[in-house]
Amino acid sequence: MHHIDDLISIFNALFYPTHNTKLVAGTDEPIYLPADTQCDYHRIVFAHGFYASAMHEIAHWLVAGKARRELEDYGYWYCPDGRSKDQQLAFEQVEVKPQAIEWALSAAAGFAFNVSVDNLNGEPTCRFAFQRRVHAQVLEMLTCGFNARTEALLEALSQFYSTPWPLCAGQFEWHCPQEFADAV
Repeated sequence: MHHIDDLISIFNALFYPTHNTKLVAGTDEPIYLPADTQCDYHRIVFAHGFYASAMHEIAHWLVAGKARRELEDYGYWYCPDGRSKDQQLAFEQVEVKPQAIEWALSAAAGFAFNVSVDNLNGEPTCRFAFQRRVHAQVLEMLTCGFNARTEALLEALSQFYSTPWPLCAGQFEWHCPQEFADAV
């Protein structure tokens, strides 16, 4: 049901004409590349053709303001897998908003969302505490509204996949396993 070519078509139809930006399937690590002398449009390159990777990378683009969209990878430094506890907490802090938007995109597309702490070889942290922060952020966005780019894509996904529109809080229910409830 969720074909990457559909997502690419929806995104590119919305944002190539208005923002000179295309969603592009990559073969390796994801990256955002602004237009340059080699390519006259901006590219959101997602990993290995995975639908979930595309959703996540789109969410980062939707969070980024105009100035950041002129910088490779939005000007952020990425600390790879293997982070210490403090590095992981800093990573999670900047990931809350993109992952909340990714969750909204996933709901609009009828696609399963899984929060990602992206630190398999690092010091463990509580994934459920992070998910609670992402959940709170998506609920806040539902109340306060999404930016215009996000709203346009959410509505386009909802129309394409015939999911409920507008989004509502009931689409974002999750349950923390009892053995972790006290930790969060």
